[in-house]
Amino acid sequence: MQELDFNLDKEFIELNKLLKILALVESGGQANAIISEGHVRYNGEVDTRKRLKLRKGDLVEFDETRIRIS
Repeated sequence: MQELDFNLDKEFIELNKLLKILALVESGGQANAIISEGHVRYNGEVDTRKRLKLRKGDLVEFDETRIRIS
């Protein structure tokens, strides 16, 4: 599994925007669909909230990629 660290420079980032910024999806629409279909784990649990606010210390897993928010 690939491990990435995302350095957050503000209070939070929305889950769908994170996937797009890291180029794990091609568009915001694709990010929303993937999240809605339950393909993303947030802190170990499947979460279908597209605009979930990620903060420092959170962990996201998608498609063999683990992203730590720091």
